[in-house]
Order: sequence, then structure tokens, then C-alpha cells
Amino acid sequence: MLQREVVNCRRCSRLVEHCTRIATVKRRAYRDWEYWGKPVPGFGDPNARLLIIGLAPGAHGANRTGRIFTGDSSGDFLYSALYKTGFANQPTSRSADDGLELRDAYITASARCAPPDNKLATQEVAACRPFLEREIDLLTSVCVIVCLGKLAFDNYLAILKDRRTIRSRAEYPFGHHREYAIPGSPLLIGSYHPSQQNTSTGKLTERMFLDVFERARSVSRELVR
Repeated sequence: MLQREVVNCRRCSRLVEHCTRIATVKRRAYRDWEYWGKPVPGFGDPNARLLIIGLAPGAHGANRTGRIFTGDSSGDFLYSALYKTGFANQPTSRSADDGLELRDAYITASARCAPPDNKLATQEVAACRPFLEREIDLLTSVCVIVCLGKLAFDNYLAILKDRRTIRSRAEYPFGHHREYAIPGSPLLIGSYHPSQQNTSTGKLTERMFLDVFERARSVSRELVR
């Protein structure tokens, strides 16, 4: 029911218009594709102990394929790491019907529509936040949360602050592979986002990314929420 609500959401006119336009104009390499062009729901194991929170769908990735982190370089980097750490049954994610399955992991995002220039307005993140909150509540087995990028990290902390789980976001600065044990909540781990800008410059290497998910795997085996 929640995923249907996400797909049918039209709260942010700027994002709806952008996704529709991209799906119509397309990229030359994908001119034969029928683009998804709608908000993208979460994906994965409903009994997951690991929750991964990203930024937003890529214009020619998830906005094209209809599955989060699928069809672009960020997804290639992420699913390769998940496969190597036992959270996925295959290392690639090309389309929504390619047979990919997540094991003990669920992936979602702070925003469900591809934003122009990958930049979201504050009110757009706020409009999408109820979807993320409901996912957090529904995924009752989660004991580790990995936030990909500072925006996702701050958005999650804002939820905890509004729920009075933490007093201030300032007590939890973002950093790669920085983790926080917050009483009453899953272990929080920050990670640089696997964007091409980060991976091509070496700011985020494969080893750095694997370290995050190897830690998540270790914790998920030890902890029961």
C-alpha cells in the first residue's frame, strides 16, 4: 500500500514536471527504453536488518528503470558492494526484472523523484519525509541504518530529533564510516554517497565502501532490535 502511494505521489510539481520531461526527452543511449518517469518506491527484503537510505533517484537510472539505484554508475558501485558482503544475490542492477534480490537489506531514499541537477529543495525533502518515516516504522527488524551522503544522514537525524529520540543533530556530525549507537534506535553509520563524482575522484573507494557494509553485516548478525 505504501509503495503504491509513493508511485502515485504528485506533491512536488517541480519534480513531477522534471521526471516527466526526462522520460519524454530521454538520453540517446536509452531512446528505445520506456522510462518509468514516476516516483520510485523502496526495494528489498521486508524483514531486513539493514536499511540503506540514499538521496534520490537518478534521472536516467531509477527514473528510467523504476527501481532504486538501478541503471546508473551509483547503482553499479552500491550493488557490487552489497553482493560482496552477502546482501545481494548478484553484483549488477540493470533493470527492474533482472532477477536481483536483496537479502537482509532494504534500500530507500530521502526523495523519491529525480531532481534537476541532483539538487533538492528543503520543502521537497520535507514533503517526502513521511514516506521514509513510515518505512522506518514498518521495517521492524532493522538494527543497522546506513545513510549514503550528508543529506540522507541529516534527514534521518531530523526524524529522530522530531521524535525526541535525540536532543540535537549537532551531536552527530557526518563522516564516512562514522557510526553512532543511539539508544532506542538502530546503529547509525554514515557513508559517502556512491556518486560518480565521489567514486571517480577517489573520495570514495571500493575498499572504503566495503568497510561500511562489512561492518553492517557484522552488526546485523550480532544485534537483535
